[in-house]
Amino acid sequence: MAQEAARLLVRFGRRYAAVVRLVTLVPICAIALFRSAPENLALTAVVVAVAAVWTCGYAWWLGRGRGNMPVVLDVLALLGLSACVGWTDAIEDTNTGWLRLLVVFMCVTCQWHTPVLVGAAAALAAGGGTVLAVAMAGANASVIRGLLWAPAAAALSRVAWTLLRRAAHRADLAADEAARARHQSLMAAAVRAEEREFANALHDTAATTLLMVGIGQVRSDAGWLAAQARRDIDRLGSDSSPPRPYADVVGLLRAGLDAVPLPVEFDAPEELLLPYGVARAIADATGEALTNVRRHADTARATIRLHGDSRALRLDIADRGKGFSPAQVPATRYGLRESVRGRMTRIGGTATITSAAGAGTLVRLEWRAADG
Repeated sequence: MAQEAARLLVRFGRRYAAVVRLVTLVPICAIALFRSAPENLALTAVVVAVAAVWTCGYAWWLGRGRGNMPVVLDVLALLGLSACVGWTDAIEDTNTGWLRLLVVFMCVTCQWHTPVLVGAAAALAAGGGTVLAVAMAGANASVIRGLLWAPAAAALSRVAWTLLRRAAHRADLAADEAARARHQSLMAAAVRAEEREFANALHDTAATTLLMVGIGQVRSDAGWLAAQARRDIDRLGSDSSPPRPYADVVGLLRAGLDAVPLPVEFDAPEELLLPYGVARAIADATGEALTNVRRHADTARATIRLHGDSRALRLDIADRGKGFSPAQVPATRYGLRESVRGRMTRIGGTATITSAAGAGTLVRLEWRAADG
């Protein structure tokens, strides 16, 4: 998804800022109470309680809310707490360390969830206002110098956060580029698959019919030739139509038998529904095997036997023709390589050809569902 890394980083920044504010709240409150003089403990406890309640509410907003108005309220709350140093005699008790930590963590974490100008303004207002409050209360130079680190820490925090944002942006660009490359690869693969299937269909239909006529295996005035030509044209035209989810492979096989002028003994269930692509591939591979029987086996009959169900099946195409040696078939021969083995491989099945000279041929097609 576009800008996913940047979006996740923003969410992380808000949540992490809330966690830091809450985790540091406990030691900050403990420091304030333990360093307070006994006579100032009650007033200091009231101020610490206000700081704790506000910090918890602000952390809740970081996890749930939106907008920048609570940031303004956060600055005002810190300035109010800073003004209490005179009321609780924190200067006399040298008990300003907790306030310094509270301001520093506010300035640092604010940079993780605000725009640059808002974060800078908040850090300057909180840091500068706190310095002014303690200076007016009579704090010495060392206390003031400690508070001046808050804007500097905020600046360093903003630089680190900006570097993270840039890294997230680069990650998003890389992810978008990878997604585009995957999309282009899938599109190219789909185009190649469509071209391959059309080439297979052309080889199995019109090209084979014309070749048999051209080399004299079939007479040009054969009675079945015109009907076969019409089926070839219909098949090539139907490949562009959207496929159905499921198809009866038995029905497709029976329809394919009409395309081969060869007596075939057919043994199969009445119906067997399979995913359309699987059923189509099995029927087409069977049709090519029968065409090879018609062209090369020098026999008058073939047998087809289908066993199995919608999870796994085996289909045998056998003949008692003259046979051949599968090992001697050139790799350039398209029929067995693409129209039979290639089709079965692409649906996750297998095609095994068993034959020998004078012993006939058995083509066995096997398929099993991927999760079976």
